[in-house]
Amino acid sequence: MIKLTHYSAQAGCSCKIQPKQLQHILSGMGAMPAFDNLLAGNKMNEDASVMDLGNGQALIQTTDFFTPIVNDAFDFGRIAAANAISDVYAMGGKPIMANGILGWPVEKLSDELATLVLKGAAEMCKEAGIPMAGGHSIVAPEPFFGLSVTGLVPIINLKRNHTAKVGDVIYLTKKLGTGILASALKKDLANENDYAALLNTCIELNVQGEWLGKCEEVTALTDVTGFGLLGHLSEMCGAGLGANIDAQKLPILEEAIVFANKGIMPDSTFRNWNAVEPLVKGKTMEHFTILNDPQTNGGLLFSVDSEKAQLFEKKYKSEFPSKTLYRIGDFTETGIIEVL
Repeated sequence: MIKLTHYSAQAGCSCKIQPKQLQHILSGMGAMPAFDNLLAGNKMNEDASVMDLGNGQALIQTTDFFTPIVNDAFDFGRIAAANAISDVYAMGGKPIMANGILGWPVEKLSDELATLVLKGAAEMCKEAGIPMAGGHSIVAPEPFFGLSVTGLVPIINLKRNHTAKVGDVIYLTKKLGTGILASALKKDLANENDYAALLNTCIELNVQGEWLGKCEEVTALTDVTGFGLLGHLSEMCGAGLGANIDAQKLPILEEAIVFANKGIMPDSTFRNWNAVEPLVKGKTMEHFTILNDPQTNGGLLFSVDSEKAQLFEKKYKSEFPSKTLYRIGDFTETGIIEVL
C-alpha cells in the first residue's frame, strides 16, 4: 500500500505556517483598502471572509488545504473537505458550494490515487448537502488537497471569534488529540483502533455551527485547528480578555493519551506553544502536549452568556442528542489564559 503521509514533511493542519511567522508575513502587506461591505477579513484572524450582500444576508468565503494526514487517498479527501467546510460552520453559516484545490506529484503518485482523493471530497460535500462544483489543480512536489467553500448567513446570525465577554462560559464540541494520532500514524506506530479514532473525529462535520449562529446566547464562535486549543483560544481573548481552563475537563481521545505519554507529537506543537507562551500560566507543562496539539477539523470552540448557560445546555442536548458538549472554562478580565 502506498502511504501518502510518507510523501510530505508535515501532516494535515500541522503543516500550517506557525502563528508568529504568519503574523510577520501578513504585517508586511501594509494597509489594505477599506471596503464598507467587508464584515470579516484579515484583521481579527477570523475563520473565513464575510461580505455583506446588502439584503440582510452575508456571503462567507474560505479556502483551506493541506498535505496528507492519513495514508488512504479516499479518507484524505474526506478529511480535507470536512476541515474546509468547517470554516463556514465556525462563522455560524450554511455552506452552499465548494471548489477543489489539488496539488499532485504526478511523477511519484498515480492519477488513480488523485481520483480517490477527489471522490472522498465529493462524498463529504454530498454529506454536507453541497456540490463540489469545480476546482483547480497543479503539479506539486508534495501532495496537497483542500476546498474553497462558499456559504451564506443571515447577518443577525453571524458569529465572530473575538466577541466573548468576561464571565462567558467556554465550550468545546470534540475531543482533542488528532495531531498526536496523525504523528503516530506518520511514524507507522498507529493501529486500527488509533486510526479509527483519528478518522472518525476528522470526518465529523461541525454542523452544529449553523444552529449556534441562530442562538443569541452564543457570544463568540470559532473552531480548533492547526494552532491548537491555546492558539485559537488566544484569538478569542483578543487584546483584553483572559480565560480559566479546567485541565481536568479537557476532552481527550484515549488513543492519543497513550502516544502523548510516550512523547509522540507533531513538530508544530512546539511552534504553537512559542506563539502563546507569554499569554499562558498555570499547569501548562503538565498538559503541554494536548493544549498545543494541532487539530485537523477539530471541534467548535465557543462561548455562552453565563446567565443563560444552563438553559443553553438543555437546548443543545435536545437539538443534538448524539453529540457531547464539553464545558471547559470561562473568560476572565485578567488578559492571561490560566490552566487550572
